[in-house]
Amino acid sequence: MSHILDPLTIHSLRLSNRLVLPPMATAKASPEGRVTQAVLDWYAQKCPGLGLVIAEHAFVLPEGRAGLGQLSVASDETLDGLGRLGRVIHEAGSACALQISHAGSRTSPAISGSRPRAPSAVAHPASASGDVPQELDRMGMATILEAFTSGARRAKVAGFDAVELHAAHGYLLDQFLSPLTNRRTDLYGGSLVGRILFLEEVVRAVRRAVGPGYPIFVRLGVADFLEGGLSAEEGVEAAARLVAAGTDLIDVSGGFGYALKAPEGYSGQGFLSPLSRAVKAAVKVPVILTGGVTEAEAAAALLEAGAADLIGVGRAIAADSRWARKALEAQRQRPR
Repeated sequence: MSHILDPLTIHSLRLSNRLVLPPMATAKASPEGRVTQAVLDWYAQKCPGLGLVIAEHAFVLPEGRAGLGQLSVASDETLDGLGRLGRVIHEAGSACALQISHAGSRTSPAISGSRPRAPSAVAHPASASGDVPQELDRMGMATILEAFTSGARRAKVAGFDAVELHAAHGYLLDQFLSPLTNRRTDLYGGSLVGRILFLEEVVRAVRRAVGPGYPIFVRLGVADFLEGGLSAEEGVEAAARLVAAGTDLIDVSGGFGYALKAPEGYSGQGFLSPLSRAVKAAVKVPVILTGGVTEAEAAAALLEAGAADLIGVGRAIAADSRWARKALEAQRQRPR
């Protein structure tokens, strides 16, 4: 049976165990998005004992910056700092991926310096201001696709073992997926086949940029948990389509926007396990489950029950830097 101590191989990437630090926004980058000593110190403290660390999301274009203190992967000038971050994570004994993102309408001119652009001229459901973004045209979409491609290439050059595309939590790629924010009438709207098309194109372009052996992850919002939003059934189909496009791992999430509003039946440690189980049944690549896991025994039980292949632990590790090491020791002492 699977448990925390089992290693896992993704392409040539061999993880020492099945504990993952999911992307945690530290807001410690410089005003330009550069890696600072504060960023390096945070990861040096949190990484020991983890099989995989997915570093916090880095914006691929300044217009897609989600918040102040966010990392950037938008230019070659970020490579030196990102390289140092990757080395810090490796020195702690963990494999590392870099999550890359574009906020779309989940930003504001005060943060990005420009009017937000999004799949449709629809206010973001989580927007406090209710501001309406500018609808992206094909030229704008091509610019963003190229930015994701360049960002992924930089992640590889900087020494990260994988790259993760952020298509959850109401960011741009998720905005294309969700009927709440995608009202387009062209090829990129309508049914799921249209709404997922841009994300599929990004995955394929990133694959061409990084080559066949470099792992591509997708953090996928499998269900919006809002009326009229992406359903779990559509989300599972989306996961299968992304794997067909070249994705090597699905990092399951859910809830559109800033606050996770999970319906009845989604509770407890690993509360998104109904989604991860459904995705795992539909794809033949590893699946990460994150959400509410605070105990090593709960993580082990979720793995042994087949809810996922890897378990993400965020807030517990943020609160206790030794959480992963204590969890591993507890599992070593567990009767087999």
